[in-house]
Amino acid sequence: MQKISLLALLGLLIISCSSEGSKKTMIVNGNVKGLKKGTLFLQHIGDSTLTTVDSLLVEGDGSFQFETELESPEIFYLYLRKKDANEINDRITFFGEPGTVTINTSWNTFDMNPKISGSETQKKLEEYQKTMSRFNLKNLELLQVAASQENALDSLQLDSLQVLSDRNLKRGYAFALNFALNNKDSYIAPYIALNEVGDANVIYLDSIYNSLSEEVAESKYGIRLKNHLENIKK
Repeated sequence: MQKISLLALLGLLIISCSSEGSKKTMIVNGNVKGLKKGTLFLQHIGDSTLTTVDSLLVEGDGSFQFETELESPEIFYLYLRKKDANEINDRITFFGEPGTVTINTSWNTFDMNPKISGSETQKKLEEYQKTMSRFNLKNLELLQVAASQENALDSLQLDSLQVLSDRNLKRGYAFALNFALNNKDSYIAPYIALNEVGDANVIYLDSIYNSLSEEVAESKYGIRLKNHLENIKK
């Protein structure tokens, strides 16, 4: 009986360890509609450079699947190398996390409107980008008015546009900081702090880091935010 009990315990331990390992596995699958021939790459930024995690040659069928292990949720890229010698507009950015992330798109509009599901952090990223795009669009409109050749502006008008542009940028900054603070339990928070407002006042960055849940603080971007704060405080 003792031997049977020990074997049973060993079996449970193996199952438990296997289950814990599977929680860090990410499967990226989907379909590139209309793609007949090309190579898909799953990429991310390692220590500092863009690295290819895996690649897949596509011939006749746009379906794909990648599998990789994660330390914690992070930004990944799905890059398509088509046979058109053009690398522009062929990379989809998404927030990868353990589980299955599905990406469906078309070969001729690859990165324009992909449908991405299966990642809660990706939903947060899309929510953030949707609002930030309004600030970016407003700033672009102001720049177009300032650069217009048809209706040349005088110095007072240009100064007024500059004030509006500065105000718009500050509002965008404030939104990014508040979004990170209001999503302290999401991996999006340290990502935004690092990549969107990394040059913000250390007081604000400190507030974001100190608000993070323990799990998020110990993630890839949480640790990098901590290191960033230590560097700028020196």
